[in-house]
Amino acid sequence: MSENPVFAIRDLDFYYGAKLALSKINMAILPCKVTALIGPSGCGKSTFLRCLNRMNDTIPGMRLEGQVLLENQDIYSPDYNVTELRQRVGMVFQKPNPFPQSIYDNVAFGPRVLGRAGNTSQLDEIVEKSLRDAVLWDEVKNDLKTNALGFSLGQQQRICIARVLAVQPEVILFDESTSALDPIATGHIEDLIAELKQKYTIVIVTHNMQQAGRVSDFTGLFWLGELIEFNVTDKLFTHPEKDLTEAYLTGKMG
Repeated sequence: MSENPVFAIRDLDFYYGAKLALSKINMAILPCKVTALIGPSGCGKSTFLRCLNRMNDTIPGMRLEGQVLLENQDIYSPDYNVTELRQRVGMVFQKPNPFPQSIYDNVAFGPRVLGRAGNTSQLDEIVEKSLRDAVLWDEVKNDLKTNALGFSLGQQQRICIARVLAVQPEVILFDESTSALDPIATGHIEDLIAELKQKYTIVIVTHNMQQAGRVSDFTGLFWLGELIEFNVTDKLFTHPEKDLTEAYLTGKMG
């Protein structure tokens, strides 16, 4: 497998108005790996994650310096197609946010908008495959016309994951996507992430250091808007190079 990064982030500074929220972030995100971002609340993890699919663009006064390269193309260049970016880089949010319509219509939404399905049978195939890939098909195959809001939070989150998968992204961003879930539902999502990384590049923000240890290949520690340390997960957790990393991992700080 090529080790060319999917994302290369170079000297990234991000501002909310005059406030510097991220400072000189450099990171390479490798294909078909899980990269976890950890650190205390307000340290810039989610801001950084949203830089990867330009979800911060809607914030008044935001400004970004440096480069975010997706397969060597700068996603912040003026002529970059943001709609295409959001299809290539899908996002699963902290709280499940299915549309208030049927499971089928939730999953079919993206392919319909993008004109991916020429007919009903093609759409049926996409919906089934996406729900299978989200390890949800067997639970909901007889309830596809049921409103997605009627299901458990864990199932709703997997419906949202299926909705992302239906547009065939290359990268999936998870922004604390298990923090609202119970331990069993969390386990389902963690197992699913392990399956999905066979095909997709995954970046997760998590407050749960044990979760980062369980599911990720690489981990970065953010602290006050800076990337303090970034390494293979096992190395970062067992032999951190920075004193601040060790203090955070052992609970002395943060």
